[in-house]
Amino acid sequence: MEGAAASSEGLRYAEYARVPAGAGKGQAELDRGLARTMIAVGLGVATVAFAGRYAFHLWKPLEQAITETAKRISTSSLSLYYKGGFEQKMSRREASLILGVSPSAGKAKIRTAHRRIMILNHPDKGGSPYLATKINEAKDLLESAAKN
Repeated sequence: MEGAAASSEGLRYAEYARVPAGAGKGQAELDRGLARTMIAVGLGVATVAFAGRYAFHLWKPLEQAITETAKRISTSSLSLYYKGGFEQKMSRREASLILGVSPSAGKAKIRTAHRRIMILNHPDKGGSPYLATKINEAKDLLESAAKN
């Protein structure tokens, strides 16, 4: 038993004591690989720094061109909403703009549009009483002129 125990113990230590072939060479390769990685990272950081510097030098003239272009584009052309206040006396055009229907829409379409808008703008739900009266006025004006 002693021989078997000694040999198994020797095997156990032999596993840890074994040095792979070219162990010294592996460390040198590891050092070279680490050096290559560090050089690549350094070159990457330098490239990003020079690109950023170049972009900042380009930005000054571009900023001026962008602001001039933005001023030329009118904000009213970008909006889907009607710009301007209400007319003194409501016209059919204004009423149709308020309800979002054509001036020649039928009564059913006018009522549906009125209901949809009033649900969103009702004074009891936090909407403006002034807008609610304008919406109702638009509905009345279009319904009086509608045939069906």
